Amino acid sequence: MSRTRDQALDAAVMLIGAEGIRALTHGRVDTAASLPPGSTSNHFRTRAALVAGVAEWIARRELGDAGVPEVTTRDELVDALTRMVEVQSGPLSARTRARYALFLETDDDAVRPLREQRAGMEAWLRSILSRLGGDAAASRTAFLMAAADGLLLHRITVDPAAPIVDVITRAVDASLGH
Repeated sequence: MSRTRDQALDAAVMLIGAEGIRALTHGRVDTAASLPPGSTSNHFRTRAALVAGVAEWIARRELGDAGVPEVTTRDELVDALTRMVEVQSGPLSARTRARYALFLETDDDAVRPLREQRAGMEAWLRSILSRLGGDAAASRTAFLMAAADGLLLHRITVDPAAPIVDVITRAVDASLGH
């Protein structure tokens, strides 16, 4: 992937995360990325192509960042989910806001990479819950993901300092039937 394309995508994510999807234009991305005018449109001819490129970029980055650790205990699961929420609501909060904006304001084709990345995360979590608590726990995967997503949304919109560990611990315990 070209350096210019990478710069444009990084800038596009930051723009969406800071100002919403309507801020995403080729010219604004060029400016935000300190690229010559027309650079972004050389890689993404249309706005739809740019939106799809951003969604794919976020999905790839999130998969790479997740590092999906091997989780064999309840405490490791609490730690892994806590770290994910900390990072996504802290240093990567602009990317998280951009992901939410894309889900809310673009079509299904554009966010397909994000949905696929999320399905992979769901499968990973389901397999952990199954190992730790059987079929009953695995059936609570959507609950645990919703609890983590709710906490993440709360931290990036209302209270950046909201406690994480207690919420994640309670959600994991409820999922495992403890």
